[in-house]
Order: sequence, then structure tokens, then C-alpha cells
Amino acid sequence: MAMPTLDEQLCFALYSASRAMTATYRPLLKGLGLTYPQYLVMMALWEEGRATVGGLGERLQLDSGTLSPLLKRLEAHGYLRRQRSTSDERVVEVVLTPAGSDLERQASGVPRQAFSATGMTAHETADLREAVRRLSEALNASRRKESE
Repeated sequence: MAMPTLDEQLCFALYSASRAMTATYRPLLKGLGLTYPQYLVMMALWEEGRATVGGLGERLQLDSGTLSPLLKRLEAHGYLRRQRSTSDERVVEVVLTPAGSDLERQASGVPRQAFSATGMTAHETADLREAVRRLSEALNASRRKESE
């Protein structure tokens, strides 16, 4: 069996789509002063209002070396506050500030604009999102199994 060409590789299609999606968000977020990874952190906080650093890392699949600088920059902008947990001082909590909540209102049109750029229907994007989630779960499970 011949090796698949680059364009036949699922990994390349996903890589290309990921880069295109991030590039689509860049101008939408520029006016908010956010990078795409910072936007993901803020979206998680907009949903919950607060989270632990560990919980955010797990949810966003980011290691602490990547997440900590993101949180530091967002805190410098006044969008969140990091504080030690009162119940366990080893745990650092991340709390949305009023400025962070205001930013959510400013960013409210971003998802609609990004969706519009896809040229897909809501049903198509939902199906694709679910397929990519299943793929991610399968790949992560395979990696965990191999490391055992």
C-alpha cells in the first residue's frame, strides 16, 4: 500500500483547519486585545465565573507552562484575579473580575462572526464538532493506553 499523499492525511487536514480557524479569530479578537488562547481562557471563565488553575488546564488541555503566562497577562489587563483557595492553599483559583464580565458583552458577536466565516450550516458544524471530539477522545485514550 502506497503512503498517502499529504492532502490525503487526516492530520494535515486538521492542522490546516486549525490554523485557518485561528486566523479567522485573530481580527475578531484584535479589537478586544485578546489572543485566541486568551479568548479560550476567558470563554471558560465566562461559563463558570471561577475555576482552579488545574481545572482550566485540564479543560483547555494546556500545561501550566503555557497557561500561567496567559493567566498572568489576563490578570494584568484586569480581566481575572488569581488567589489561593481558602480551603487548600496549594490550589490557585482564577476568578472573573467585573472588567472580565464586561469583556464578555464586548465579545458577544465573535462566535456568530466566526460561524459565518465557516460557510457551513449549524447542523454541519455540530456534526463536525462531534466527530472531532470523538477523534480527540480516541487519540487521547490511545496515548494514555500506550503510556501505561
